[in-house]
Amino acid sequence: MAKTKNSKLKVALIIAAALLAVIFAAGMTVTSVMMADNFSRGDYSDQRFTVDYYYGHYQAEYPRSEVSFISGKNTLKGFIYGADNDKGLLVFAHGIGSGHEEYMKELIWFVDNGWRVFAYDATGSGHSEGGGTRGLPQSALDLDAALTFAESDARLNSLPVYLMGHSWGGYAAAAVLNFNHKIAGAASISGYNEPIEMILEWTEDMMGGFRYAMLPFIWTYNKALFGKYSGLTAVDGINRLNKPAVPVLVIHGTEDGTIGYDKSSVISEREHITNPNAKFITLEGKGHSNLFYTAEALEYINEFNKDYRVIYDRYNGEIPEDVLEEIYSGSDRELINTPNEELLSQIESFFLSCPTDK
Repeated sequence: MAKTKNSKLKVALIIAAALLAVIFAAGMTVTSVMMADNFSRGDYSDQRFTVDYYYGHYQAEYPRSEVSFISGKNTLKGFIYGADNDKGLLVFAHGIGSGHEEYMKELIWFVDNGWRVFAYDATGSGHSEGGGTRGLPQSALDLDAALTFAESDARLNSLPVYLMGHSWGGYAAAAVLNFNHKIAGAASISGYNEPIEMILEWTEDMMGGFRYAMLPFIWTYNKALFGKYSGLTAVDGINRLNKPAVPVLVIHGTEDGTIGYDKSSVISEREHITNPNAKFITLEGKGHSNLFYTAEALEYINEFNKDYRVIYDRYNGEIPEDVLEEIYSGSDRELINTPNEELLSQIESFFLSCPTDK
């Protein structure tokens, strides 16, 4: 009788183990597909179909030097702007979905104001290698690689180093402070604090409460891909016991629909930030990216989007290329690409207040 019970128990355990294995495999498969979709390549848009100026618009007046460096298994392309400027070296980390040229109006503003700028395209982005952007911790690893390169290059290593990043790059500008680089100051704009928490926020609308059931699979996927860096947080970087602590400026809009102001953002963790040199700017009514635009540009963009929607509906979402090109060529790109000097001046003022041993 005892043998029969033991046999049934063994069978039950085998079935349970097999069922768990199937569930785990299915969960990891779903997670892998979801991650591959969310972290695909971020290439530049066709310039005919965007209102943003890329480097080609500025090329005649703003020459740049191209460099390359390794991050993981990929070669990343970086660019030096304002090579003769000496106010400081601004190292810029862009957001996910494209490359640094999406921020040319901001970078050119810093060049015009005397800064040497080192901007690069991260893994799987823009001009750089990589079949995809891999995941949320990757931006910090790419910035670490960029800083390591800068420290070895005579064109970049003679000036105090300041970091600025937005979104994916906003996380990087703070999280990279966990590494051993000499940084004079950092500005984290619209950044998230912790990768897993950010993924859970992203999947809230898609999965609701079920996203928590996916948490073990997301955690495992992230851990397998990034190892000891999978849990790298912005707050830990900001609080790192450097002597003195690196001054960090955290900026976030209250209407950010991508990285919620009170959800996964760095600024939502301000009560846990112990760095005495950290400062915070809350931009009331601003979203994730529109904080880079002037009030006049935003008003124009809102009207442009309304007109675009009318044409979009007219063609049932299938706007012919010639019509699409006409729409964008007729837009006021000069107005749209006017830098938000108020915001950029605040960032510059913060940088200039940071002590250096230059």
